[in-house]
Amino acid sequence: MNLRQLQYIVEISRRGLSISKAAAALHTSQPGISRQIALLEDELGFPVFVRARSRLVGRTAEGARVISFAEQALEQVAGIRRTSEAYKRPDAQVISIATSHTQARYVLSPVMKAFAARFPGVQFRLRLGDPAQIAAMVLSGETDIGITTDPADRMKELLSLPYRSFERVVLVPRGHELLAARRITLKRLAKYPLIAYEPQFTGWQDVVEAFRKEGLLPQVLVSAIDADVIKTCVEQGMGVAVLSEVTFDPARDVSLRAIRTGRMFAPATSNVLLHRKRFLPKHAHDFIETCVPSWTRAHLERVQQTRKATGTAAGLTRNGEHGYEALDERKRSS
Repeated sequence: MNLRQLQYIVEISRRGLSISKAAAALHTSQPGISRQIALLEDELGFPVFVRARSRLVGRTAEGARVISFAEQALEQVAGIRRTSEAYKRPDAQVISIATSHTQARYVLSPVMKAFAARFPGVQFRLRLGDPAQIAAMVLSGETDIGITTDPADRMKELLSLPYRSFERVVLVPRGHELLAARRITLKRLAKYPLIAYEPQFTGWQDVVEAFRKEGLLPQVLVSAIDADVIKTCVEQGMGVAVLSEVTFDPARDVSLRAIRTGRMFAPATSNVLLHRKRFLPKHAHDFIETCVPSWTRAHLERVQQTRKATGTAAGLTRNGEHGYEALDERKRSS
């Protein structure tokens, strides 16, 4: 057996026994994963998964134990790699962050700038991906933390800390007829082609769900993983887009106009993803505290010890424009 095979069975288990989702998260092919699992099961002498008509429908009793051991083994290997990196580069302090292009471009850049001014010796290493890939990178130990709009609240190993919330706005080309409307509605908006994120992104799910609740089906003309690509399509007059307000910069996006939507769509909330059991280096804690000053190391370590894995972490409350803050002991006890 090898580490790659162990990673495959762990990821499949985490993805609801979906080989296709595991393959997407690990940037590999479905047939390749299936072949490696078959080789592992041949070596073990028993099946790891229960199958029905070539689909995985459960884990065998022995398979469940193997997956548990595999999770521990992968965590230990990640620790060995971190130790090796620290030894080879004793003076280097690197914060590895898994995130999306939009988060890196519009949300993280000012935080990284502020952090670099306080800690000039620390480097950033960004790994870009979709929400599933971001969660996988944090789970595997490839990155210290993740920044995403997907809270990953179905993964018990991860803790989601809401960071900042942004209103969603409708972006249209300059001179678009919607700009003359006194009030826009979902029904009116559904008449125009929609330029949207791809379905695996929360930006797609929240927007399309708002239309569906009104019995409407938007005509998605283009879907992409990059807010800048979406905005370019809108500039070309191909349709309209619903994006987080943070992606619109009037000084740069001179060919676009933003229309406020109020409560028409759920807000876009950026979350910091942490592994519940993994030790975070001091500079990673310092970075998180730069995001939200009330998230001290002591508070985060208390939160990491909880067993709740909800969209809003235990001990956090809404705090205006900064998204969320930690509740102090006096408030929590009242």
